[in-house]
Amino acid sequence: MILALVVVAVVGTSTVRRGWPATGGTLAMPGLDGSVTVVRDAHGIPQIYADTAADLFRAQGFVTAQDRFFEMDLRRHITAGRLAELVGKAGVDTDKVIRTLGWRKVAEESLPKLAPASRRYLSAYAEGVNAYLEQRGGPANTAVEYAVLGTSLPEYRIERWDAVDSLAWIQAMAWDLRGNYSDEITRARLSATMDPATLAVLYPPYPSGHAPILSDSEWQPGRRYAAAARPEAFAADVRRQPAGPTAMPGVPAAVPGPPAALALPDGAEDALASASAALDAVATTLGRGEGIGSNSWVVAGSRTASGKPLLANDPHLAPSVPGIWYQIGLHCRTVSSSCPFDVAGFSFSGLPGVVIGHNARVAWGFTNLGPDTTDFYYEKLAGDTAYVKDGRTVPLVLATETIKVRGGEDVTLTTRRTGHGPIVSDVVTSVADAGRRPPLDGAAAPEPYAVSLAWTGLVPTATLDAVFLLDAATDFATFREAARAFQMPSQNLVYADVDGHIGYQAPGLIPIRRASTPGYPPGYVPSPGWDSQWDWQGYVSFDELPWTLDPADGVIVAANQQVTGAPGAPFLTTEWDYGWRGQRIADLVAATPTLDVQAMGRIQMDATNTLAPALVKALLAIDLSGDAFTQEAQSLLRGWDFTEPVGPSPSSAAAAYYNAVWVRLVQATFDDQLPPDIRADGGGRWWVAMTVLLGEATSTWWDDRRTPSVIESRDEILTRALVQARLDLTRAISSQVSDWSWGKLHTLTLTHRVLGGDAVPSIVRSMVNRGPIPLPGGSSIVDANGWDVSKGYTVSWAPSMRMVVDLADLDASTWVNQTGASGHPYHPNYVDQVDAWATGASLPWPFTQDAVTAARRDELVLVPRG
Repeated sequence: MILALVVVAVVGTSTVRRGWPATGGTLAMPGLDGSVTVVRDAHGIPQIYADTAADLFRAQGFVTAQDRFFEMDLRRHITAGRLAELVGKAGVDTDKVIRTLGWRKVAEESLPKLAPASRRYLSAYAEGVNAYLEQRGGPANTAVEYAVLGTSLPEYRIERWDAVDSLAWIQAMAWDLRGNYSDEITRARLSATMDPATLAVLYPPYPSGHAPILSDSEWQPGRRYAAAARPEAFAADVRRQPAGPTAMPGVPAAVPGPPAALALPDGAEDALASASAALDAVATTLGRGEGIGSNSWVVAGSRTASGKPLLANDPHLAPSVPGIWYQIGLHCRTVSSSCPFDVAGFSFSGLPGVVIGHNARVAWGFTNLGPDTTDFYYEKLAGDTAYVKDGRTVPLVLATETIKVRGGEDVTLTTRRTGHGPIVSDVVTSVADAGRRPPLDGAAAPEPYAVSLAWTGLVPTATLDAVFLLDAATDFATFREAARAFQMPSQNLVYADVDGHIGYQAPGLIPIRRASTPGYPPGYVPSPGWDSQWDWQGYVSFDELPWTLDPADGVIVAANQQVTGAPGAPFLTTEWDYGWRGQRIADLVAATPTLDVQAMGRIQMDATNTLAPALVKALLAIDLSGDAFTQEAQSLLRGWDFTEPVGPSPSSAAAAYYNAVWVRLVQATFDDQLPPDIRADGGGRWWVAMTVLLGEATSTWWDDRRTPSVIESRDEILTRALVQARLDLTRAISSQVSDWSWGKLHTLTLTHRVLGGDAVPSIVRSMVNRGPIPLPGGSSIVDANGWDVSKGYTVSWAPSMRMVVDLADLDASTWVNQTGASGHPYHPNYVDQVDAWATGASLPWPFTQDAVTAARRDELVLVPRG
């Protein structure tokens, strides 16, 4: 009660408003070369006009800090492994793993690899952030979060921003968007108790009926694109990561069939469990799980009303408040080789430039390519300070880290690294201590196996160069040069320009390695680290990666599905999204003869469940004539259009029942044979597995291991799911099926990362959180408001923003953010885009100076101090 009263006093109206930005008038700012104008519209979205590139990024740093500095500071603590300094002991496990991985060190080593121009832009951005901090004078004047935390963090001082603080954010992005690390560990763990044929059901090949991003006619291995001149602004000083060797030919993209049974090395199961627990402790920034992906597609002028291309993008990431993205425009008053930017779109707080958007000539969008960029290695340790490699004993690289904990004692951590990377199984000691020191070759091993992690995110790169190169690109050639620099996280890049061209490029560092287990592709399960033949042999050359320009059908859809099925293509991964969203988008585009901005937006909001036709057919075949109560619910599925809307309607009631049945069906079919920490999430991979099992009435997966005296069949499990789902919705909503709706189950609460949890007084949570918000759609649906079957119906990932770019009239483009421009609770722009985002509406996106001026609500002029 006393704490609540203190918090009430701290978060009074004057304190809440103290950190709000000045958005009008004139402010003096140190370091500027000349005056800078910041124009904001009614949603507080800034458009910045400057005469030099340095001033443009100084102003971006200043303005972003005005709106989002606490978010920036939180991210910098996470990426440096210093979260516990801000939030106390709750951050220690995250800090342990990030210190073990060494994110900050990688960012420090990446800085000198950047082009000199990029380093200048980073420095200018930091100058702008620090000018803002100097103006505010202290934490309490910067953000209300510091005032609340100040009750238990009275001595906290904000550190100056530097270039590495920005670069470290790239490591966090790469971590959340990496490839198959969780499935690699899961397969290895399950193989200890599950035969290969049974395991293969859980990891089916990519569906033949779902088209890849590029057909065989759109890209073939070995196809080259003529080298292009780099943009003038970077021609003299851009640097690239050296190209790796050519990819291994002929590696299959899907598992050809069950191999011989895997034999885990003694002690490996404990080490794998420890590694998995450690990595799951990392605080997510973009989110994790099967749904962390995106939709993007681009159509040529032959398919549009205007005769020029349209490009759509909506990345699916973890929801939060404030939202992940920060909308901004960056405009050189005179575009030249020294100031080449006239660009608008979505950036991240703390990172200079525009990450996704368009300039005056080209537009681009991202979806996660998801290549397998992580591999785990079993390591034979020789005591605490060495490991075995090719029969020799090699010293481990040791480092001591001190983690400072707010309100607690410092924690000392010793990190260990092999030549593959950090030993991640060290980090959760409670699991590692459970190892049984197994016998090896008839003798007692000195300790259990350890597990190390090889990951491209631990390789210093010049990835930030790609952001500035994209922002200044003028055609497909310069766009590809930007993609060449984009080394991690690897993304699908879609492209369109005002001249009518559309294109695609797959970039990134993709490791080359051999498969250590016969019958499996590379990286499918962990490899023996003591044998160097399984080590990485370099990276796929950029010129070997898939791309296309102006495909004949005038459409490119990139929604995390398989990139290409072409024989001889470089091995990228086996962990594609299974293509449900991508195929649905392609079908909708094909069914729309002439597309415009509004039609693209309607496709983004499509809430059709494309698994439902097959599953509903099976559910309606179940005879419930002796159970009128369940039969009443089953009848909702007859005539259902397979959409999942919110609000009262027959479709919404049917969607609620269908998804309740899906929960029970997944749990009864899969979870009885899976460990508690790796339950089925019910996403696209499980859709494919269920599609296969529906054709097998007596598969061992139908048998419920929790009823040892009974061997269940498919129809028994389907019947049980129908009955249990009826009871579940009766308890959760009503016994009247007419009262059911998907929106009563499927909701999102936007939660503040630090102040939104249950440990915080409710008065503070009500100030910073928003929701619950009913949302349509679901997992593997185009409107991808995804949820995890093992955790309930609550939305776990969602479109973090939506944009549609019209290359015929850039001012006719639309955009919407998940929350708003401001990170200050109660500010008018804190959540002012939520309603539009949730209902599928979009905002006008002014780009030309006339359009920006017409939409102007506030104007701030920054002038040089003195």
